[in-house]
Amino acid sequence: MFGDPEPEPEVEAAAPTPAEREPAAPAGATTPTPAPTSPLPSVQSNQPYRVLARKYRPQTFSELIGQEPMVRTLANAIERDRLAHAFLMTGVRGVGKTSTARLIAKALNCVGPDGQGGPTIDPCGVCEACVAIAEGRHIDVIEMDAASHTGVDDVREIIEAVRYAAVSARYKIYIIDEVHMLSRNAFNALLKTLEEPPAHVKFLFATTEVEKLPVTVLSRTQRFDLRRIPAELLRTHFGKICGLEQVEADEEALRIIANAAEGSVRDGLSILDQAIAHADLDGEGPEGKSRVDAARVRDMLGLADKGAQRALLGSVLDGEAAALLSALDDQYALGVEPLAVMRALMDLVHRITVAQISKSEADGASAEEREQLTDWAQRLSAPQLHRLWQLLLKGHEEVRLAPDPLVSARMALLRVMHANDMPDPGVLVKQLEQIAAQPPAPTNAPASSDASAPAPQALQAAPAPGWEDLVDKVQTGGNHLAASIMQLQIRPIAIEPGVLKYTRAAKYKDEIAPIIRDALLAATGERWRLEALDESEGGNARSLAERDEMVKAEAVAAMREHPMVKAALEAFPDAEILDAKEVADLAPPKRRAG
Repeated sequence: MFGDPEPEPEVEAAAPTPAEREPAAPAGATTPTPAPTSPLPSVQSNQPYRVLARKYRPQTFSELIGQEPMVRTLANAIERDRLAHAFLMTGVRGVGKTSTARLIAKALNCVGPDGQGGPTIDPCGVCEACVAIAEGRHIDVIEMDAASHTGVDDVREIIEAVRYAAVSARYKIYIIDEVHMLSRNAFNALLKTLEEPPAHVKFLFATTEVEKLPVTVLSRTQRFDLRRIPAELLRTHFGKICGLEQVEADEEALRIIANAAEGSVRDGLSILDQAIAHADLDGEGPEGKSRVDAARVRDMLGLADKGAQRALLGSVLDGEAAALLSALDDQYALGVEPLAVMRALMDLVHRITVAQISKSEADGASAEEREQLTDWAQRLSAPQLHRLWQLLLKGHEEVRLAPDPLVSARMALLRVMHANDMPDPGVLVKQLEQIAAQPPAPTNAPASSDASAPAPQALQAAPAPGWEDLVDKVQTGGNHLAASIMQLQIRPIAIEPGVLKYTRAAKYKDEIAPIIRDALLAATGERWRLEALDESEGGNARSLAERDEMVKAEAVAAMREHPMVKAALEAFPDAEILDAKEVADLAPPKRRAG
């Protein structure tokens, strides 16, 4: 409009030509790694800078790292000519879903350098179809962003277009990114075409939220779940890219970036791009190369130094409260968020636990870190580590929700420190068992074998023989009132055929003889004569209820003399001994539904 040449639009799927880029091969790939001294595309004045995530987008399946099972499945399907009509790529962001869809489009439409080739898992990258798909300008490979084309009208255009054959390619391919954003009506409109498309049409879907797709769509596609990329594989991949970019990078820095990427190649490359720019601000490394070191990456990401993390955990384990608070304040002053501190401590505890279980050297970036974590794995017990993890996990949640994260982190770590000094419950139980296993101390009273030694009080108070049988007969006969009176009030002195002699406590004044007489007649078929004696004539006679209370009291007294119970009562002076029924009575009543 103002005389300046119109700039060419930048295409998302554009790939650099072999002269502009040299792809980074995954670990173990047979593709030769380019020399690190190759000229950088970014220094050419006529080429705009492309971020690493776009510059090193995979152009062949051999460059797609971490997805070997999916590549093997596709290779077998192409070789055996068993290609599905619709593919669904799922996974977290940055693992290669859209890149895989474009690679499948290349693999299906590649004709080879001589123009005579067929579908292959190794597209040549030089034929017209491969170049056009890589540059995003192939007329038969249609990419649609479902986030901005969500309605039925957008799907209707696809339905109308699939009837026509491909213009220049073998297959007409529709790549729909973030397909879960389509509306319900749009999905329903696509179902019939998706189930029975023409032979020349293939559908490639990509989504990060597969659970939002209707089951009817899932059943019509061949699904591939792309994995998170392991941190070690990411570290190797980023190291090769640093070599291609003529950038020196510490192993620890690459490890930090790989861990921060959380399995996403794109996230990791974005962090690496930022780290390279951050390194350039401080000058260049040896031989004119930029250098990415761990300290700058930590500062950039706001992460704690590894040595500071171990010092903080050491203060927690050693019970040094002042050193703990000082170390935490130092980290906060350096810009490390309290939540990041809690995550770092949890990571240390996790690695210590893994080293303890595997009985091997702990995982660490430096020899000093591995030695320290291995020493803790040998010194700490498994219950201590599990308790540390639970307390740190609870503290992490508190810090995340607290209005003042630093104060919450201080209190959470102090609680962890004090809880670490508490004895383990399992050890306490074993100590109580050992006390219980010891023989009781001998008493000063001499043992007596005299047959006239007094019997236990409960045995002396036992009711007259046959009384319990009579009470059971009355109870079984259905006379519950009489049975209750016989259990609670009557202290039987003598039971003879048709005669019952008994006493009662002075507090009972009501007339019970007619009730008991009728109940015994109904239960035994005989008439009984009841003789109520004076309470002084009863001696040690007790009713059934009184006998049960006495037995219970003696049992509780004997229980209190048990070494384990004695130890528990000494530790908890206010504790009470309750039976199971009393505990059940203390429980709150359950609310009835409705």
